[in-house]
Amino acid sequence: MKILVCISNVPDTTTKITFSPDGKAFNTAGVQFVINPYDEYALTRAIELKEAQGGTVTVLNVGEADTEPNIRKALAIGADDAIRVNLKPTDAFLVAQQIAHYAKEGGYDLILMGRESIDYNGFQVHGMVGELLGIPTIAPAIKLDVNGSTATLEREIEGGKEVIEAVLPLVVTAQQPMTEPRIPNMRGIMTARTKPLKVVEPVGQDAKTSVQNYELPPAKSGVKMISADSAGDLIKLLRNEAKVL
Repeated sequence: MKILVCISNVPDTTTKITFSPDGKAFNTAGVQFVINPYDEYALTRAIELKEAQGGTVTVLNVGEADTEPNIRKALAIGADDAIRVNLKPTDAFLVAQQIAHYAKEGGYDLILMGRESIDYNGFQVHGMVGELLGIPTIAPAIKLDVNGSTATLEREIEGGKEVIEAVLPLVVTAQQPMTEPRIPNMRGIMTARTKPLKVVEPVGQDAKTSVQNYELPPAKSGVKMISADSAGDLIKLLRNEAKVL
């Protein structure tokens, strides 16, 4: 079984977010980037499937050269090889177009990725990849098993869980509690240095959207203490200031 795992390079969750003076770009100065946490579930599950059934795990990232440390980390965790599409990921369709092209070229049986990236939370790429390839997409999955050419997945739905069977090839997005993400050990870090990392040029470059402006949410106002005898004042504040009524 050939598995392709798509990973994103995202700011660490503890990062203080700032933007350029004109508000048109994210300020990356001093920012620590990590593998998108949801993608780590996909990567770890892919490696578990490979260990149990054989096969290969390839990591694909759409990004510029500064993403390579995290690609190497994915190799250290257990992926066999990696592809970096040399392109800044500015648009969901643009990213999906790259993934679909190289997934088709590589003839992968299973394409895994996180349910969404934690920077933009778009929840778009997986569906576009499936549509471009003409194969099913199941998202988000909390459990994934593969038996031969059949995948059995579990999804959370309102009021319960849903179990789905689908025939490979297939696009699947992962979220907790699919598995426990792995931390690379010393042996993995050493072997990752010699694993293949192929840099390829983008195709198409048909971005459908562009960011016009970024802005931070308004600063939180101070806490207002309302006397227990002033229910009317509380209602006015909730209606006129908090605007929740």
